[in-house]
Amino acid sequence: MVGLGGSLRDGSQTERALRLALAGAETAGAETVAITGSELVLPFYDATDVDRGPEAAYLVETLRTADGVIIASPGYHGALSGLVKNALDYIEDLRGDERPYLDGRAVGLASIAFGWQASVATLAQLRTITHSLRGWPTPLGGAINSAEVKFDEAGGCSSEKAEFTLRTIGAQVVEFARYRAGR
Repeated sequence: MVGLGGSLRDGSQTERALRLALAGAETAGAETVAITGSELVLPFYDATDVDRGPEAAYLVETLRTADGVIIASPGYHGALSGLVKNALDYIEDLRGDERPYLDGRAVGLASIAFGWQASVATLAQLRTITHSLRGWPTPLGGAINSAEVKFDEAGGCSSEKAEFTLRTIGAQVVEFARYRAGR
């Protein structure tokens, strides 16, 4: 299971939310890896340039082998961050695979923004992008208002409801991956 997201700020609220969702996946039995923050600083995606630097190649290969993905994006001005969007654009490199794009994979989604409007709009965009990439968004998505909910360095959350939502997203990705694998 791959967790993708966060912002350039180490320990951002979005990265901490992503880690709670990944903890939910781990509790459900998944092995997880997080690609966050500075690991997402990649050249702008260019489909005509087939040379990938080590960071982009790692991202693409990790997504290629993943049975499930969790994406968490901050909501900036009512939209997902450019950092996360550019990383998602690299999924285009999977177009010729046996499992193209995110085909047949569960994708858990969470958006974290300072206000409900940006958080909900960002979650809707993440769902649209996931559908376009042939992924299966989990039934539960997380729209987190960081004006009301805080995540601490120890992995805690000030809202039991938000923590439950994020952990459930992780568990749903694992459940779907097992279902698809016939386990």
